[in-house]
Amino acid sequence: MTQPTLVILAAGMASRYGSMKQIQGFGPGGETIMDYSIYDAIRAGFGKVVFIIRRSFAEEFKAIFEPRLAGKIAIEYVYQDMDAFTEGYQFPEERTKPWGTSHAVQCAKDAVNEPFAVINADDFYGQNSFEVAADFLRNDCNEKTYAIVGYDLLKTLSEHGTVNRGVCGLDITGNLATITERINIAKKGDKILVDDDLEPKELPLDTRVSMNFWCFDPSFFNYNMQLFREFLQNHGQELKSEFFIPIVADRFIKDGGKVEIIPTSSSWFGVTYKEDAPFVEKSLNELIERGDYPAYLWKEA
Repeated sequence: MTQPTLVILAAGMASRYGSMKQIQGFGPGGETIMDYSIYDAIRAGFGKVVFIIRRSFAEEFKAIFEPRLAGKIAIEYVYQDMDAFTEGYQFPEERTKPWGTSHAVQCAKDAVNEPFAVINADDFYGQNSFEVAADFLRNDCNEKTYAIVGYDLLKTLSEHGTVNRGVCGLDITGNLATITERINIAKKGDKILVDDDLEPKELPLDTRVSMNFWCFDPSFFNYNMQLFREFLQNHGQELKSEFFIPIVADRFIKDGGKVEIIPTSSSWFGVTYKEDAPFVEKSLNELIERGDYPAYLWKEA
């Protein structure tokens, strides 16, 4: 049976965090959040991890992960360069912002030939999330059926600032009907409010969101490329436009595809701001004390 691949989005600039949170150590042995995701992926049967990174920190990145993962899982690195897959399109020279998460995934095209999951580098998803994703990728994923691991919005907010989330609308069967990128979400009192250009400005407490844990068939790359070409034609001259995965998922559904929402018993936490770091460390220590992870992840793996 084909082993699925894990693709990790680790090329972000972390502007709100203020440093390279992708490689910051949070575990007792200096483990990054990515280490825990990879550890869970290995336990769930993933056979390869593909890191999407920037060339500017490639050597530092490899120096951290090569020794830890050698002999445990196959590794590949790909780079989200500004001109990757732009096919000669002339974007503004002054643009410095990357093209977004779905462009980042496209950069992994030549490294992925099997069903694959996509996650953020700075989110902790939990063991069960990788188990249910691996099961879907092995048994149910195909060119017409993708999936996301869904979370309750209330459980994904930060006490230290606003967050951006892909808000899910469900159809009558419980599958994804729409997904809309909402920005500047925060809890104010007993309400969840959104400060962006869309409506509604208040979201229900039980709103389901995507935390960017996606499951795709390899046919995704050709479909994604078609939409990226359209994006460049329509928005490529904008200095801060981004080609998000939810944009592609929404279009996929409109074109007749299905995106299942996979429930998980795992808890989610992440680091958007530096002030989130103590909570992440505390949460990891609690999981270690409970026996979910060894104290020193790779020494005892």
